[in-house]
Amino acid sequence: MGNTKIYTIIIGLLSVLLFTNGVNAQSFEHLDKNPHDIIYYRTGQMGLPQVKVVYGRPEAKDEKVFGSQVPFGKLWTTGSDESTEIKFYQDVMFGNKFVKAGTYVLYTIPNENYWTIILNKKTDTYGVCFYNPEEDVAKLEVPTMEGDMLESFSIGFKTQDYGSQMVLGWAKTRIHIPLYTESRLISKL
Repeated sequence: MGNTKIYTIIIGLLSVLLFTNGVNAQSFEHLDKNPHDIIYYRTGQMGLPQVKVVYGRPEAKDEKVFGSQVPFGKLWTTGSDESTEIKFYQDVMFGNKFVKAGTYVLYTIPNENYWTIILNKKTDTYGVCFYNPEEDVAKLEVPTMEGDMLESFSIGFKTQDYGSQMVLGWAKTRIHIPLYTESRLISKL
């Protein structure tokens, strides 16, 4: 009889511990459905970062994303969910526009043959609903290019002799945005 009581107490304690653990476990019900990524641009493998981009990575529903999944001629958050943010650790030439070091939101307006690229100083926003053109810091147009199929929206950097390019890619569309850091500009003068 004594052993039965001890076993009952042990089983009862184990049950409480088991069910209590389930109650304390985190519930992740409202996660973004698209993953997010961070990309850094450095002038060398061990160099300090010069640019950082934080963005959402939506997936393509088919080979034709722009003009269907993302409409032509409309402001786009350049990713998904929270607005894409770009941080310049030093002053840069963004295309042909001088931009002070700081954090900005990257918006785009995709079109079939070219995109309008917009840097806006209102950060910590969701999507395009807080966009205010009066907060624009730089606006430029760049042509579209074709590349291999990319399932997820991606941003990367490409170093060239004359500077670097921030490359936006999704499906078969590529956008190359000229980007010059102050040190690279000075070295070319």
